[in-house]
Amino acid sequence: MCKAIPVLPIKPATALKSGGLRERKKHETRDALADAAMRLALKHGLDALRVEDIAAEANVSMRTFNNYFANKQEALVARYINRMVYAAEALRGRPPEEPLWDAIIAVMLAPWSDVARGHTPPSRKAAAELRIIFGATATQAELLRGALVADHAFVLAIAERTGTDARQDVYPRLLAAAVTVVAQVAVDACLHADPPTALAPLLREALVQLSAGLPAPSGTRATPRRRT
Repeated sequence: MCKAIPVLPIKPATALKSGGLRERKKHETRDALADAAMRLALKHGLDALRVEDIAAEANVSMRTFNNYFANKQEALVARYINRMVYAAEALRGRPPEEPLWDAIIAVMLAPWSDVARGHTPPSRKAAAELRIIFGATATQAELLRGALVADHAFVLAIAERTGTDARQDVYPRLLAAAVTVVAQVAVDACLHADPPTALAPLLREALVQLSAGLPAPSGTRATPRRRT
């Protein structure tokens, strides 16, 4: 079991300190498109969501949309991708002597450290709407795709911290993919909980279980019962 972990907040501004005005404007445009995609998906449904409508909602051209995203799924998961980029930056900033899993749990929980919604159960209506989006196969595939790429920010941060090669070694991509899947399992559990449950505690529990090697829950059989 991991000990109590100090959570350092991750702010978008920290990732943009050295970027200058042009870089900040690019991030603002990307965020505006991501927000527009989510608003429209919640309002009209995922099937009715079109990239033309996302661009119009964000007051940009289709050319601008295509400069940032290849499709509507990329726009829908952009906020999560951003959180993983900030988590990668924060992971590089954790004390080098800190155990790897303690550091990972801290940076994954950091976005929710001062955000009330992470500690407040969603309404049943909100949960139902978000299930339609994040339960879609295309959305889930897009969320995982990034973690499997060697140059993903979180993969690179893990490789740096562990002294491994992001392209030659399996470990950085395996760990990044595992953390991504765990985060999505926590989101899914949050959206399907009855009664509704807050996300942050579920995410912490899921990460702690993964860090412990996913031990079998107490009371389960050591070996499966044979079918007859």
